[in-house]
Amino acid sequence: MEDFGDTIIKILFFVKAMSNNNTKSLQQIFSEIPLPFPSKFPDAQISGIAIDSRAVKPGTLFVAMQGGTVDGHDFIQKALDNGAAAVVGDRDLDGLSVPYIRLENPRRSLTWLAAAFYNWPARKLTVIGVTGTDGKTTTSNLIYKILIAAGIKAGMISTVNAVIGDETLDTGFHVTTPDAHDVQNYLAKMVDAGLTHVVLETTSHGWAQFRVDACEFDIGVVTNITHEHMDQHGSYENYRAAKARLFTSLEMTGEKPQGNPRLGVINRDDDKSFSFLNDHIKVNRINYGLGEEADVRAEDIEYSPTGIKFTAISKDFRVGASSKLVGTYNVSNCLAALTATVYGLGINPQVAAQGIAALDGIPGRMERISMGQNFTAIVDFAHTPNALKVALEAGRKMTRGRVISVFGSAGLRDKEKRRMMAETSAELADITVLTAEDPRTESLEGILEEMAEGARLKGGREGETFWRVPDRGEAIKFALRLAKEGDVVLSCGKGHEQSMCFGRTEYLWDDRIAMRAALAEFLGMDGPKMPYLPSQDKMEEEWLEE
Repeated sequence: MEDFGDTIIKILFFVKAMSNNNTKSLQQIFSEIPLPFPSKFPDAQISGIAIDSRAVKPGTLFVAMQGGTVDGHDFIQKALDNGAAAVVGDRDLDGLSVPYIRLENPRRSLTWLAAAFYNWPARKLTVIGVTGTDGKTTTSNLIYKILIAAGIKAGMISTVNAVIGDETLDTGFHVTTPDAHDVQNYLAKMVDAGLTHVVLETTSHGWAQFRVDACEFDIGVVTNITHEHMDQHGSYENYRAAKARLFTSLEMTGEKPQGNPRLGVINRDDDKSFSFLNDHIKVNRINYGLGEEADVRAEDIEYSPTGIKFTAISKDFRVGASSKLVGTYNVSNCLAALTATVYGLGINPQVAAQGIAALDGIPGRMERISMGQNFTAIVDFAHTPNALKVALEAGRKMTRGRVISVFGSAGLRDKEKRRMMAETSAELADITVLTAEDPRTESLEGILEEMAEGARLKGGREGETFWRVPDRGEAIKFALRLAKEGDVVLSCGKGHEQSMCFGRTEYLWDDRIAMRAALAEFLGMDGPKMPYLPSQDKMEEEWLEE
């Protein structure tokens, strides 16, 4: 027979579980959002929010939105069949069996509806937002490590995962900010876990789709704004404006019991964005960089294949720092994290340096894969012209040998960067291998031809300094066969991602597994099997039709 203490513990766990089963009145949720909505509609009890009819359970509020390829309104009946208690959309619809609320922009409303449903968790947290074209995941992780080193109970939501105490949750195959209702759910879990701070990595896509508008940011950090996502934003100016919404949001954040720093942190070295952002920020601001004009700068920088060392200097402090990360761009990322935490949160610079040193690395970010070969093999996420540039420059600093790059460019995305990336590699790498990277429904051969033209424009000679190998696994194997002792082989563009899209199908793919499989074959030893892609054994026309 169990004793009385065990019974009490079970009761407490039951009460906690019941309290986590959040329900809220539909009318109460709407009464709290800062957007216009119909004055009268039937009430309902809401126990969750979903934008995918397959995720709907009894009591769910289903928000129907127009997507890139599907329209959520077409799935309202499926949502009702699964138990939706109410529906939000932007069409004139009658005759539904549950309350239907027509809004002008359901996508924009979603973030506020979710925040209200989860009782505004960001108001109970200090929220540090990080955005930029390159380096935002690394900078987010550096800030998180600094917070932990300072004894702060912190969580993190990145494009890779959400970290809530000892729990790590995946946030998807391909990298973007999680959907608005997922972000608010993560924040609520952090509040329930007793956390006080959160580092939230945000993308331009996330800002353009209003996914983080209700996140009540206290500190905003931008790493850089270079060429990317022109297909989505139309121009660099639009892309930059989407990123800049992080700083606009600082003005809108209300006062919090724990304080509200309202600090914008920007990169002094990023010529294309600095002046614009410096003028755009209307709250406190500070900059970092490698030059003497930066508010927080780095001196005495030392590079090695195993890390970086530098001295961080401002008018208020001078502190030595070291990191297992490599390359000049990671000096900038370290400075961004140090600046945000020291000046935004008052963390001691020495403690911040300890946090920087504590980060072992980021999966798929300049990740070394070693199986006893006499050259360096690296997997990196570089998928933009600037990211590829700095990755190749970092590779050059690692060796006196050659730099061999393997990369592709995605289908149905920014086409201009295909040429730009190939030009960059032709200029900075000794050998370039062009291959697949999520061709989707575009012709892979067509993508590779556009890239080859870019390589030729910068003096590349096909069959001598660059090659086309459509299958990514074979491309990595080919690069390894070309490698000599002391060389650096970089496979760029996929990093930590867990899939690759051919046609309309996502195939399981991990560049790190592929590199290990290729190295095992190269070295004649046991290793993982090369992940399958249809380019291994199918004609291109076959998977384009699937």
